[in-house]
Amino acid sequence: MHGTTFRHHLIASCESMQPYEFINKEWIVSSAARRVYRIAAYLSIMLFLLWCYTLFEGVPRAYLPFTRLLVFAGVLGAGTVFVGMEYFLFRFDQSHPLKQLAWFCVMLFPLLGSAIYCLVVYSRSTIVRNCRTSHASDSGPASLTSEN
Repeated sequence: MHGTTFRHHLIASCESMQPYEFINKEWIVSSAARRVYRIAAYLSIMLFLLWCYTLFEGVPRAYLPFTRLLVFAGVLGAGTVFVGMEYFLFRFDQSHPLKQLAWFCVMLFPLLGSAIYCLVVYSRSTIVRNCRTSHASDSGPASLTSEN
């Protein structure tokens, strides 16, 4: 009997959950998020270039600690931009479904796909631009005056 009550409670709690409720919209489309994702995209591109360089030239032993730091920053950037841009594509991108499918395929290319999507589509999207302009108007002189 106790197991039945727990199961009903579990089902009721799952039905009340909204999809994507753990990620706030501002984490994806705010001006701060735009800065973070653009930096992460550049770090991802840097990691790709570093990988290409080390593949062909190798890394001198003297630069190994610095290279490890760059690889760490690049991996963090690549992971951040990949997760953020996939989420943006599935949740906020309002382009044609075939265009979304094409960008999804582009984002499957490691290190470069999500970074290119971020710099070409995300940074120029209307929802991100509208968020930037709404925050700019909120911080202007008109928002400092109190309305009675």
